[in-house]
Amino acid sequence: MNTAERDLRLEMLNSLLTTPHRKLEDVTEIHQLMVELDPIFYGHLAVWYQKNGDVRDHKEVFLGHLLASNLTEHRDAGFMMLPEFPPYQVARIVDFMKVHRGKVPRSARTAVIRYLKEREKNAKFFDRAALRNRKAMKHLYASLHIKPSARADAILFKDKPPEDSLAFALKKLAKAATPLEQAQLIVDCKIPYTIAVGAVKQITPTVLMALVNTMSPQETINNLKSLQKRGAMEYPEVKALIEAKLKEAQTDSRVSAFKAMKAAEVAGIDEATTASLELVADEQIKRGGKITKPTALFVDKSSSMTLSLEVGKQIAALISGIAEAELFVYAFDAIAQPITANGKALSDWEKAFEHIFPKGRTSIGASLETMRLKQQAVEQIILVTDEGENTSPYFKDVYHSYCEDLKVKPDVVIVKIGNSSGYLESQLRRAGVAVEIFTFAGDYYALPNLVPFLSRPSRLDLLMEIMETTLPVRPDRN
Repeated sequence: MNTAERDLRLEMLNSLLTTPHRKLEDVTEIHQLMVELDPIFYGHLAVWYQKNGDVRDHKEVFLGHLLASNLTEHRDAGFMMLPEFPPYQVARIVDFMKVHRGKVPRSARTAVIRYLKEREKNAKFFDRAALRNRKAMKHLYASLHIKPSARADAILFKDKPPEDSLAFALKKLAKAATPLEQAQLIVDCKIPYTIAVGAVKQITPTVLMALVNTMSPQETINNLKSLQKRGAMEYPEVKALIEAKLKEAQTDSRVSAFKAMKAAEVAGIDEATTASLELVADEQIKRGGKITKPTALFVDKSSSMTLSLEVGKQIAALISGIAEAELFVYAFDAIAQPITANGKALSDWEKAFEHIFPKGRTSIGASLETMRLKQQAVEQIILVTDEGENTSPYFKDVYHSYCEDLKVKPDVVIVKIGNSSGYLESQLRRAGVAVEIFTFAGDYYALPNLVPFLSRPSRLDLLMEIMETTLPVRPDRN
């Protein structure tokens, strides 16, 4: 792998850190550029990201490009990966191909046909998909002119579900006379919470127990605020069941780390449940890798940098839980202030940052100068800032002194906040410093994307890992 090829591929990796939520058009341009400049790498990256990435927007765009590619290897990989997506995402992928690739190739349509027919073969599998994703399933059949089975047609298009279907059970749920009857139907038929809660007339402890019992760990996290609103945490037996679901979430590969962290913030729950959610987030983040290199995190607390402080404490919690080497955290304005936490959870970092407020001028180099004087050597530095440096010591100047004095040359990751100027980035690049860019666009779910970049021994190791990821092959290919 030559230098130009490596740099281009690193640039592609950096672009994945920018994560518009639910706006596929915002990520389309960079994906289109990637697939045109290096289609071979793009294929490996798509499969690697499906296993290691956290942002569904990127996963959907990756698959749309694979399925619509001119390369047989890409189309085959997309064909084999499609069953890993739920129906609502498959519908989004099909729409993406139509709008942004201008086509849904025959092989892609065949993949969707097989996807739907596999569900039709198993009545329980189909019923659950149809109940959760009714609109998306109808869209797939109609938009690709796929003939549904008799059962699919009755449930999705005729609104005459058979008596052994989940859709029929939902109708019975709406007519049930007592909470006990409702609870029995929810448990027996495993009616999903978001569907059942709209049909139930009265939410009693019995009904709440039944609703929580049917939830997956991720669904429990997603609906904590709703459960709290309906009084679930006031009943010991219901709360105990929720805690059991959160314990399962620690090892469930389908659980999102930052959905757990954000749920703890917005649900307004008690300290014990918040601690459980933070433990879920910690365990899920560890799946992304361990940070084995000494690392520094510098958080801008100069005037108007409230968002920087919020993102900084989130990143501190993110990486402290997986750091096996030293982690130094500093908040800076014109001077640097060391930040230490008594634990690794988000609540610990919330307390550590409790009395840090945005004010003053900006010296991004102040933290690194403090580390130089203290002889604190690191191999990577994360800067959370808008790059508006206006006071010495300046980061670029201190960086060279730091490298000379401590005999290290740390990589730099800039987490851009707000209306970032790009000034520091351009300075460092001109000086030959290895710089990665993360543009924070308000989506905290994107922050775990930092982990693969911080946990690999080097960027070259990460590239090699991606290139060694094999593309799945259709078994019906000779």
